[in-house]
Amino acid sequence: MKYYLAVDIGASSGRHIVGWMENGELKTEEMYRFPNGVTERDGHLTWDIDALLGHVKKGIEVSKEKYKKIESLSVDTWGVDYILLKGDETVYPCYAYRDSRTEEIIPEVHGTIPFSELYRRTGIQFQPFNTIYQLYLDKKNGRLEGATDFLMMPEYLMYRLCGSKAHEYTNATTGGMINAETGTYDAEIIKKLGLPESLFGTLSQPGTVIGEYEGIKCVLCATHDTGSAVEGIPMEGNHPYISSGTWSLLGVKTEKPITNASSELANWSNEGGVGYNRYQKNIMGMWLINRLRSELCPDKPFGEIVAEAEASSFSETVDANAAGFLAPESMKAAFDEALTMKPATVGDYFRCAYRSLALSYMNAVQELQHNTGNHYDRIYIVGGGAKNAFLNKLTEEASGKKVIALPIEATAIGNLKIQIQAAE
Repeated sequence: MKYYLAVDIGASSGRHIVGWMENGELKTEEMYRFPNGVTERDGHLTWDIDALLGHVKKGIEVSKEKYKKIESLSVDTWGVDYILLKGDETVYPCYAYRDSRTEEIIPEVHGTIPFSELYRRTGIQFQPFNTIYQLYLDKKNGRLEGATDFLMMPEYLMYRLCGSKAHEYTNATTGGMINAETGTYDAEIIKKLGLPESLFGTLSQPGTVIGEYEGIKCVLCATHDTGSAVEGIPMEGNHPYISSGTWSLLGVKTEKPITNASSELANWSNEGGVGYNRYQKNIMGMWLINRLRSELCPDKPFGEIVAEAEASSFSETVDANAAGFLAPESMKAAFDEALTMKPATVGDYFRCAYRSLALSYMNAVQELQHNTGNHYDRIYIVGGGAKNAFLNKLTEEASGKKVIALPIEATAIGNLKIQIQAAE
């Protein structure tokens, strides 16, 4: 029996899952789970990358205690964020995408390269935290002086395991600097923004073996977690998916990027998949729910929260993707400011949040159908949000689509599948 290890790290937690094939079926066992989250440092939101690396190594150790011979491992995380290196030295801090540090320089970037041109070249939706804006600010602030490398989060963690500095394709596409046609870093963008060309190495595809850690091969999965999640969905045909976690990523597989004016106007992204394009959109996701819970009722089980939301009759909704919900000091205050009626109960806040998410999904599906010219009759939902029957029901009612909810660790499953295929 051959065993493989997926290290899947999200913005709020991480997990180590061992997988193996048994009678033609992928079996899995969770071995280790750990918390994650942003920390404030000098007025900025950052990631504790050293703590994450410690958990990665600890989870490998725990996994090896039971499964003595692990063939390979791979790490996936969220996209966009990265670590700068000066040789082998880490440049601190590691800024988190929810930090607002890029806001002032975005007009300067777009003054150098209009966003319409960026979109035409990369097909990546505008987000104030895209890697392109973060790196440009680092250049302005002098953080790139002496930097020899920048590695996206999962590639950095694997570098610390095996010593190999890799740039994985699916994750690189999230940053807004990969040419949608060539699938390589766009030299014109890098040159116009004055970024050091030496930072942008050759891209590697999922399935590439990059090194070894304690006798275990280190393999690149689709290191952007949504890229792996899409690989992990047992889908019949090609239908829209929602990878529902801290963010909800709603999209569909397409043969080629879609970078026309309608797509730009609706702010859709074209990100790398395993042999296909992922045409998708970021929606604020369970971040709204988790932040409301931590503020209003941190000790209340989600089952009770959902029951109170179902019992509520609160009718107003908000734009779930509004900038005010990205990183507010108080999520409750953000809702209060966006609403004309103030919710009277905890259940009112959560009903509003769930209904607002369902409407965001509906709007996104309508845009998706318009932009692709295709009609879809179902939506596959995976990830933590797939466990929420109330939200699934609201999504089905709002969209008019059959919702197929698969409360599985789709990202870890996709991560494992890529490793297994690489070993064949």
